Amino acid sequence: MADVKALAEQLVELTIKEVTELVTIMKDEYGIEPAAAAVAVAGPAGDGGDAGAAAKTDFDIVLESAGGSKLKVVKEVKNLLGLGLKEAKELVDGAPATIKEGVAKEEAESIKAALEEAGATVELK
Repeated sequence: MADVKALAEQLVELTIKEVTELVTIMKDEYGIEPAAAAVAVAGPAGDGGDAGAAAKTDFDIVLESAGGSKLKVVKEVKNLLGLGLKEAKELVDGAPATIKEGVAKEEAESIKAALEEAGATVELK
């Protein structure tokens, strides 16, 4: 069996032309489709950062600033989070502040859109 570490090092050092040639050989001689071969060849070269971001399912909603319409943002925070007016105002005044943690992507995007419509600057982390 081949030394896997040495093989991985060789794959990482391939040029684009060499990768294309490898894909052609794998398809013609071994019946491996180009998409699967490209993933197999590109896999070791990646740093894994993109895969972690793509797989992320829980987000924190961070209110960066209230913008020019602070009152609208306070009302929106109050309605979205079910807070009292005083608590919502304190949260908005404390920006940047995390307003909700561990939220599903769809809900996080919905809250972000509502707050941005009210004039706030929001970031999902």
